[in-house]
Amino acid sequence: MPEPLRVLVVDDEPLGRERLLDLLADEPDVEVVGTAGSGRAAVAAIRASSPDVVFLDVQMPGLTGLDVVREITPEAMPVTVFVTAYDRHALDAFDLAALDYLLKPFEDDRFRQALVRAREAVRLREVDALRGRLLTLLATGGDALTAPAREAYLERIAVEMRGQLRVVPVERIDYIEADGPYAVLHAGEERFVLRERMQTLEERLDPARFIRVHRSTIVQLDRVEALLVARGGDYAARLRDGTRIRVARGRRDALAERLGLTN
Repeated sequence: MPEPLRVLVVDDEPLGRERLLDLLADEPDVEVVGTAGSGRAAVAAIRASSPDVVFLDVQMPGLTGLDVVREITPEAMPVTVFVTAYDRHALDAFDLAALDYLLKPFEDDRFRQALVRAREAVRLREVDALRGRLLTLLATGGDALTAPAREAYLERIAVEMRGQLRVVPVERIDYIEADGPYAVLHAGEERFVLRERMQTLEERLDPARFIRVHRSTIVQLDRVEALLVARGGDYAARLRDGTRIRVARGRRDALAERLGLTN
């Protein structure tokens, strides 16, 4: 039987807390691990109970919901659904990587939609953790099972597809592009999506084979056929299959040197 979803409810108004608690009581696979009526109490509760999901009121005196996220840090926050009476706070919420927000007064169905998204986000975090362990295992050729992990460049990348983990050899990758919090691996006609930062991938890929040509793009060097100059001084790399990839001006010289185009 799967572990229950551990939820923390934060709202400075008792009626607001009761509304969320009543809705959560109807969910059989949810465990409410606590409530908090202030931002300071929320920070303490998050650190003490490590919930999977927090429903977090934005407008609280003293430490607001946004302040709570800043104090815990977006990276360390549980999956977060903001609860707000003002739609303008939604943009601030998403700037701080909130999963979703509920605009007071919200309908039961809207709450359930947010909860479904929260469940999925928690599941993806668990998959990310598994993928991280697989990345280490694959990069070390299995040595990680019997010895401390050693630094090694990736030869394969584990990607979740339709509930399964598929292994993609890096030699198949033509280029990688950022798409929000995700990275899209382009391998011929196939596309593979994983939740990973470009900086992390750049550090884990062999620099003799891959080069970052833009803040949002990494390309496999032997796929580059030509370096193009467009009007206005912009640059692009043309791949063997005809794909054109933007090259940042600050990375143009490094690419040209790697391609042997400099004297």
